[in-house]
Amino acid sequence: MLVAVAVLYFMRGVEVEGAPVSLGAMNMPGLIGMNVVFGGIITLVSMLVMDRVNGTLLRAKSMPGGMTGYLVGQIGSAAMFLSLTSIILLAVGLPLFDGLEFATPDRWLLFLAVLAIGLAAVMPLGAVLGALINNPKNMSLVMFPVMASVAVSGIFYKITALPEWLQWIGQALPMYWMGLGMRQALLPDSMAAVEIGGEWRTLTMFAVLALWAVASMALAPRLLRRMSRRESGSAVASRRQQMQQQWG
Repeated sequence: MLVAVAVLYFMRGVEVEGAPVSLGAMNMPGLIGMNVVFGGIITLVSMLVMDRVNGTLLRAKSMPGGMTGYLVGQIGSAAMFLSLTSIILLAVGLPLFDGLEFATPDRWLLFLAVLAIGLAAVMPLGAVLGALINNPKNMSLVMFPVMASVAVSGIFYKITALPEWLQWIGQALPMYWMGLGMRQALLPDSMAAVEIGGEWRTLTMFAVLALWAVASMALAPRLLRRMSRRESGSAVASRRQQMQQQWG
């Protein structure tokens, strides 16, 4: 992520027509939102996949309440890490880019609220996807769609520049709404003019992310229970053998 910040730094002199901030400053909030969504999903998926292979999930399954404790622990540690990296990105970005606004309590609260609802949406979503992947080599099935969501979510350029049908796809995904929320928290109010409809759509942003959170939280326990029922010593041994054959 710091590499991405460096790239944006060299774009700080690039002006955007009709915008009071540079292209680098415009994209910095989206980078923070992308860090939460991309990191939240990929971290949970990779944790679940690797712990299925090394037998950690099987050991958790053997203890009363072990799966619940395992999931809460993994989500908690990932959420703390992503919160820390988001704050670091913010601390790095504020002095580097002119035009970012973070000097009033209402912006602090909005930033924290968007961060919290974003984590609530993507952490269980990562658990859902992780429950469906049983081999590290299949991680690309998650990685590529998440990367594609960046391309249609207006993270590094105005989503209004995309065809309308791609705009609708982007608006169905949490990546777009996290980026929008972070832009509202960190950019001047006048920047709402370059968004869809010319406004921040705050209530819609929170509603969509909350919907993703509720849906993912409803699905995650069911899929994890189904996954845990399939875990056994022989399944772990077979998975390890497959990995040894695949990776030589």
